[in-house]
Amino acid sequence: MPYADLVTPEFVLLALVVITALAFDFTNGFHDTANAMATSIATKALTPKAAVTLSAILNLVGAFLSVEVAITVTNSVIQVQNADGTPRPELMADGGHGLLLILMAALAGAIIWNILTWLWGLPSSSSHALFGGLVGAAIASLGWGGVKWTGSGGHLDGVIGKVVLPALISPAVAIVVAMIGTRLVFAITKGVAERYQEAGFRWGQIGTASLLSLSHGTNDAQKTMGVITLALIAANPGMSTTEIPLWVKFACAFAIASGTYIGGWRIIRTMGKGLVEVLSPQGMAAESASAAVILTSSQMGFPLSTTHVCTGSILGSGLGRKGATVRWGVAGRMLGAWLVTLPSAALVGAGMWWIGHLLGELLGDIVVFAIMCLAGLFMWWHSRRDRITHENVNDEWEPGSTPTEPAKQTVP
Repeated sequence: MPYADLVTPEFVLLALVVITALAFDFTNGFHDTANAMATSIATKALTPKAAVTLSAILNLVGAFLSVEVAITVTNSVIQVQNADGTPRPELMADGGHGLLLILMAALAGAIIWNILTWLWGLPSSSSHALFGGLVGAAIASLGWGGVKWTGSGGHLDGVIGKVVLPALISPAVAIVVAMIGTRLVFAITKGVAERYQEAGFRWGQIGTASLLSLSHGTNDAQKTMGVITLALIAANPGMSTTEIPLWVKFACAFAIASGTYIGGWRIIRTMGKGLVEVLSPQGMAAESASAAVILTSSQMGFPLSTTHVCTGSILGSGLGRKGATVRWGVAGRMLGAWLVTLPSAALVGAGMWWIGHLLGELLGDIVVFAIMCLAGLFMWWHSRRDRITHENVNDEWEPGSTPTEPAKQTVP
């Protein structure tokens, strides 16, 4: 009987939230592999399998380098405390069921959006999918006051200062830095035969892609650490909001590394071949710009979108090379996905919360989890119709190709 007493609805929900958070971390890994390795694969600096293996190892290492982003997620999105610093009773009552249901609904919304955009081959932001889910579920549960929009005294903190503004600024910064870097690289190497440029810069790309993978682990794995820490705080309100348990760090690091190793080939294809035809000097400049922006933001606690930064860098590398072709139609589809990611994930998160709330404490939680699993399985099954793997990810991009239709199908 003592064991039966432990299996309470709150314990079951806490376990489901932790499992779902790690599942989101896994989808974040394969969804964002393209951020670090798309250009290296496109220029053949690394083979596809070698690229995702290297990226997975460095994502794992990077997850342990900092906790600033995790603390931001824990403290800067959901208003878990009253003005006097006491926990909100509607969130912490009944073993923290109110907060756990918000997290469960938010993660379900983020995972569904991640898999859907992967199916479409669109490099949307896993980070904004997560924050959108959190915002939508918090508003459904607590109203507009349930979201920490700004910091105390109106400071640019909370969702506005930590999520929205970096999302607007970071791609623009990445475009400018990559464009200048690309022009400098071509100016410095002017007169050097192209074949020697390609050979030398491919080695440079391995180094910059490695740094970018390290920075991705530092920024993105921490977001899931913050969510799991919030779930633990729901079950134990006296727990510190500024410390991340060691087991949480290890679990999140291995989850994102595993997802990275799977390889999100559909998105890798779009970023590596569909946006700009990338030469090795451009790839090195783009990866260097992305790594610099992401590492700087991680140390400042900004949980920005690595997808936005890396896409901006690739665009900047195209603008920086004279005669390069930028496929603005593909870029427009990406921008459209960026604009709707946060509100779409918020709507799904809010809907999931209502399902969980209306069906009751335990049944609702299980139904939300089941809907998420079924939606994910359906989209994975649908993706088998036009498979993109490491074998055909580098096929030439022909005019009229869509992100999910390779120009040459080598795999049935």
